[in-house]
Order: sequence, then structure tokens, then C-alpha cells
Amino acid sequence: MNNPVHTGSEPAPADKDGERTGTSARHRRRGGAGTGGANETTALLHLLSRLEVHQEELQAQNEELLRAYREVEHIKERYADFYHCSPSGFVSLDRDGKIIQINATSVQLLDRAADSPVGTRFDTFLILADRAAFRAMLAKVYATGAKQHCEVRLSQAGHLPRTVQIDAMLAPDGIECRAVIVDVTEQKSAAARLQLDASVFAYASEGIMITDADGVLIDVNNAFSSITGYSRAEALGHSPCFLQSGHAETVSYDAVWRAVAEHAHWSGELWCRRKDGSEFVAMLGISAVRDNANRPVNYVAIFTDITQLKQNQHALEHIAHFDALTGLPNRVLLLDRLQQALAQSQRQQRALAVVFLDLDGFKAVNDQHGHGVGDALLIACAARMKAALRDEDTIARLGGDEFVALLVDLEHHHEFESMVSRLLHAVSSPIRLDELTLQVTASIGVTLYPADPAAPDQLLRHADQAMYQAKLAGKNRYHLFDVEHDEALKSQFEYLQEVRLAVAEKQFQLYYQPKVNLRTGVVVGAEALLRWQHPRRGLLEPAQFITMIDDQRIGVELGHWVIDTALQQAAAWQQAGLNIPVSVNVCAHLLQQSDFVSYLADRLASYPRLKPNSLELEILESSAVEDLFKVSEVIHACHRIGIDCALDDFGTGYSSLAYLRHLPVKTLKIDRSFVRTMHNDPGDLDIVKGILGLAAVFHRQVIAEGVETGAVAALLQHLGCDLAQGFAIAPPMTAPLMAQWVAQRRATTTWPY
Repeated sequence: MNNPVHTGSEPAPADKDGERTGTSARHRRRGGAGTGGANETTALLHLLSRLEVHQEELQAQNEELLRAYREVEHIKERYADFYHCSPSGFVSLDRDGKIIQINATSVQLLDRAADSPVGTRFDTFLILADRAAFRAMLAKVYATGAKQHCEVRLSQAGHLPRTVQIDAMLAPDGIECRAVIVDVTEQKSAAARLQLDASVFAYASEGIMITDADGVLIDVNNAFSSITGYSRAEALGHSPCFLQSGHAETVSYDAVWRAVAEHAHWSGELWCRRKDGSEFVAMLGISAVRDNANRPVNYVAIFTDITQLKQNQHALEHIAHFDALTGLPNRVLLLDRLQQALAQSQRQQRALAVVFLDLDGFKAVNDQHGHGVGDALLIACAARMKAALRDEDTIARLGGDEFVALLVDLEHHHEFESMVSRLLHAVSSPIRLDELTLQVTASIGVTLYPADPAAPDQLLRHADQAMYQAKLAGKNRYHLFDVEHDEALKSQFEYLQEVRLAVAEKQFQLYYQPKVNLRTGVVVGAEALLRWQHPRRGLLEPAQFITMIDDQRIGVELGHWVIDTALQQAAAWQQAGLNIPVSVNVCAHLLQQSDFVSYLADRLASYPRLKPNSLELEILESSAVEDLFKVSEVIHACHRIGIDCALDDFGTGYSSLAYLRHLPVKTLKIDRSFVRTMHNDPGDLDIVKGILGLAAVFHRQVIAEGVETGAVAALLQHLGCDLAQGFAIAPPMTAPLMAQWVAQRRATTTWPY
């Protein structure tokens, strides 16, 4: 710009001093400066001025270009921000699907934040099942040049795939495919949830109602119509109050809505009315739906018809509180009423009576005529006893043939007597059942509150104890509980507890006394005798404890133990080569158990190799006389399963000849009281002779017990009684000693008798 600019076409030549030649030079040679020099200066200045103007224009142009460049860079940066920060992914692909360019959103979607995915095939980021669909879409873009769409799933390391929608189109150059990627995972999940919510609403078995903020129905589901009978069209636009039944047991709808308004929620049971007028019980829950300002905008109610459930519940409650056979209150309801009666008695200063009844003779009726007749008898007795009492009193069945009456509001203690008399008369009067006329009586125990200031359970026990005393006194009567006698009964109870503990701790054991043939010395069996190894009192024989437990449940348990142990010992002896049948004594209470024979059969089945008739039952003559029919049935049943029976202590009864022919026992055991003194007491000797004669007539085997001297053994042989047991032969001994004694007996060739 500082170089001279020439206006002519050729430059002026320079002289030898370097000065240019031309008009100015010529003027100087003519003798000095003239006007030509001034013109040249003016031209030069003019040129310089123009050059400065041009320089300024160029400078302005440069600045404009710089501004434009900066604007372009700014636009590029802004574009890059939009490109990379867009919520949508942008990716450019070649024909093979390789990534040419990709924005940050797409990189994040591809789960490739650590390294660039450029140059990688896009379909490698898809789950295997979706790759073919993507490649088909890409091929179609290049084939048609038209915009294409597909939905695929991107694999995510350690996470569920993400669903994306891709819209792709061909770039103007026809080389690149440009695609927009939108992550629709959340939208798809939300749509699925909406679909699920809609399905739940439509197909739920619970009725659903939705109201607006004013409580007007705006939607109901199918279950609502199924339960109530109202169609959706009939319900919408109305308040749910049209379902209100007015049932006395239900809360009002106003109270429900007040609770919802106050607490934003209510749940409970509500009686409702269907379109057909029928009522049902609904388990209902109502919740408020609030907006961001915490204002209720909707209410949602969900309900279930629980009518059948309530009916079942009432039935179960009846079963839980009433006896299924008689319809009387059971023990649970009795105790509840007794608790309330005690509180009332304390407030009103009145007495009450707890009356425990047990039917006398019911078991014989049940056994002889069957359970059907027995049940009918219980129903009839229950109805009679209920009719004999006042409305405010309670008669309950505890089970079996046991009943309890609760007599309340007694002004004087003796008032109970007339009521108990009515109960005794109600039970003892003959009862006609079809062709049968049956008669039972009642043993009744009574305790009075507050004279007996015990708790409810204890009052029942006291009345039960008094009832037991009434039975001992002859039955068909009542006995009034008293505290002094209760102390004695407590002693008995404690004794029974001690026996139970002895059974649990295995303090009982069996001793065995041999039975022999006096003529040959052969051991024909052994009687199992119970012993109690008491921790304080030493070895006790049955006479010292058995009478206290014979009629108790523990007596049955102990009897089972004796039979089990005896069978186990007989099997052990048999395995050792000793054939020793074992006899056990059976008390009346055990014999009368309804499952006694089935129990025996079950125990015998546990020893399949045990020889038949290895177990013998010894039944007391007094037990047989008490229930001849029942005992005879048991003996016959025992014979059928291979168990022999003997009549123990024979001769001590009152009518031996009358009933002996009805009892199919194999053996008669002459009581020791006759055997022991028969050699010097003519009366006892005659009894023994009579028993032997009776046994011969009825073809019964005879064994004498209590043989304590050789003289008695000799006399028995003389009378024709060859079988015997007693201390003269061998005392009771443990099982190991018994085995040794038998071995020694076999090794001995001589026999003293």
C-alpha cells in the first residue's frame, strides 16, 4: 500500500544518480522548480488519501469478516449445545450401519460413556431379537430415500433393556443416514401401568366407585354393577347414598363422609341395599385423592360383599360357643357368662350357684343301644333341664354326659335347692325314644358364691368335686361343696399328680410271679405284678396306691403301660427260648374303655412273632358282676384276637353260679383268702372244694393263688387243683431273676411237691 502507483503505462527511467527522468527532471535542467513539481505533490497526496481510504475500507471489511466468523463460531457452539444436550439422540450412519457422528444423548443411551462408539455398527448395541428389524429399516432408507421408523430395545449392562423409537432419513448427499433416537422406556412403562390400572379397575372382583369432590359418582367398575345390580349409567351422576339400607346395625353414610372429610380415609363394615331391595354387608374403604394444594378432587371407594363371610363367621361363632349336639352353651360361653355373673353378683350383693351334673347310667345306655340312642338321650335330657330353669339361668354341656347349670341372682343361699330338685326330677323321669323307654339319673355337685370365693375355673372344679361325692354317696342326689372336704380332695389331686410324675419318670416296674403245675413242676406262666419304686417311700405294692387311681384317667394310662411292658417281656422271653405266657390284672375302668379291644389288637400287631395266648387278662370278679354284658363282650372280643381271660379273686362275689355260665373265661383263680387257711379252716376248705366242683361243671381251668406252705400245695393236689402260685413256690421277682429261676427249675430234676 505504500508502494507508488503509476498512472501511465510505462515507468519513467531513472538517471545515473538514481533520480527518475521525466518532466520534473527536464524542468530542473531548464533552470529550477516550476508548477510541475506542485502538481506532482498534489497527485501524490491525492493518491495517499485514496490509499488511506482504501485501507480503512479493508480494515472495516476485515473486522466485518471477523465478526461474521465469530458469529458463525457462536452459532456452531450453540448448535453443538443443542445437538449434544437435546433429550433426543442424533446419530449419522453409513450404509453398513456404522456410526459416523453421534451426540452425547445417544452415547448415554448406548451405555458407552467411557469410550466413543464412532465406527461401531449401531445394531451391536441392540438386543439380539431386535437387530434384524433395525437392519431392515436401514436398508429401506437407502433403498427408498423415504423416512422410516422402528422401535427397538437397547441392551444395558446389568439393567433391563431400554426401548427407543428411531426415525431415520437419508441425507441430501445420499451417503449418510441421519437418525433421531427417542427413549420411550418410561412412556411404555407408564402406558403399561395405565393399561394395568384400567384392567384392575375393569376386572377387579371388588366394587370400585370414583366420585368428584362433591361426592357425585363419575365412574364405577363392572364389579360394582355385579354386586349392587345398578348399571354404570344408572349410578353415574348420583351420590352413593342411594345404596344406603337403613339397617339398624350399620353406621350412617353421613357419619362415614364426615370421617372421610376429617381424616381423608374411612374403612369398616356397612349394610347396603341392592337394586332388587336385598341387603348385603360391604367391607368398605374410602380414600380422598388430593391435588398439589392438598384439596380433595376425588374420592375412591372400594368395597367387597362379605355377606357370606359374615354368615360363616356367625356360624363359626355359634360352633365356638354352643354344643353341636344339644345346642346348649359350651364351656367357652359358660365361662364367659360365669365371669359376667360374678361381676353382677358383687355389684348386687346376690349369691349364685354353679351346679355340675353327671348322668348316672348313661354309659350303659350308650354301650347297649348305640351312640344314636345315646345322643338322642342327651338331647332329651338337655331340653328337660333347660325347661326346668329360669330364663336368666344357664345350662351348658361340657362334653359327654357332663352338664353345668349357672343359677344367678339368688337372694338366699338355700334358693338353689328347689332348682336342683327340679333338675334331678327332669333327668330321672323316664324318657321315651321310639320303642325304647330309658331312665337315667343325675349326680349333682353344687358350689355357692360368694361362700366359695374362688375364680371361675376353680368354681367349676369345686362343683365337679362335689358331684363326685354325690356319686360316691349313691348317685341321684346332690352334694354341696365345702372347703374342709376340698382339702382332702386336694390331697387326692396332689397324689394323682405324683402318680403322673412317676409314670413320666418311669418309677413303675413289673415283677413276675411264676405259675406252675404242682405235679410236674412245669412253669405254665407268670403273673405280672405292678411295683412303684417310690423315691421316698421305697418299693410299694399295688394295695398301697392302686385304689386311688383305678377310676382316674391316669389309671388307664398306667394300665396301658403294664400291658405294653408285659407284651414286650413275653416277646423277649420267647426270643430267648422261654415260652412264658404273662397275665396282667385289668381294672374295671380300663376294661370299660370303648377302644380297649382295638388297643389290644394294635399292641399285639406290634409283636407279629409272639405266639397266640401269650397274654392273659385277669379280671376281678367284682368288675365282671358290675357290668356283666359289657365284660362278656370284651372277653369274647379278646378270644377272637388270641387273648385268654381269667376271673381273678373268684369266690369273693355274691352270685358266682348265676353269672359264671355267661362269662367265657378260660381260668378261675381261687382267691388267696380261701387258699391260705383252707388246711385249718373247714369253711374255707369247703369253698375251695365248691369252686373246684363248679369249674369242673363249666369246664373251666382252675389255679390257686396264695400258696404259702407245702401243706397247702399238697392239699390242693389232693383236691385235684394242679395249678398254683405263691411264695411257697416262688416270690414275685424282676424279669432277669425270673429267667434265672426258670432256668434253674429246668435244670432241677426233683420237685418238692
